[in-house]
Amino acid sequence: MRALQTATLLLATLGAGLMAGLFAAFAYAVMPGLGRSGDRTFVQAMQNINRAIINGWFLLPFLLPIPLLILATVLAWNGPGRVALPWILAALVLYMAGFFVTSGVNVPLNNALDKAGTGEGATDGPGGGSGDGSRRDRLKAARGSFERRWVTWNIVRALAHTAAFGLLAWALFLHGTAGTA
Repeated sequence: MRALQTATLLLATLGAGLMAGLFAAFAYAVMPGLGRSGDRTFVQAMQNINRAIINGWFLLPFLLPIPLLILATVLAWNGPGRVALPWILAALVLYMAGFFVTSGVNVPLNNALDKAGTGEGATDGPGGGSGDGSRRDRLKAARGSFERRWVTWNIVRALAHTAAFGLLAWALFLHGTAGTA
């Protein structure tokens, strides 16, 4: 039973850590970098990222911590690692908060941006060139309704997942020291 508790906590902690790192990297590197891009480049890059991220390498660490945290809660409730239970529960609440931000805010924003098109032929700079003003205006509007809101909520989910990761690391420590004193 103890080995199952340890493995469950360890895997949940790893998943939460991977998600915390991904969302934090978007907060401090990816979005500030894309923020320096023109509208067409920004929209096209985010569309490509949002399409590429839907894969097993993302979905496994994003989804698996949820059932693992529920199982860790049950195991801690009924097992020797009960000292870690409050920390596991707090991590579950924070992880779920980040999950619901992703599914309720960031994903719908991604889907709306995906429908914006990339305005092929439009240029990023003023003065146009081959692109017409309506394409540039559409890209500017799509970016305007996406960027600030997406970035804000990404920071929220990064903080929630980072806090969940920290709580799980502490819970794992407490679980490991339970019964050794």
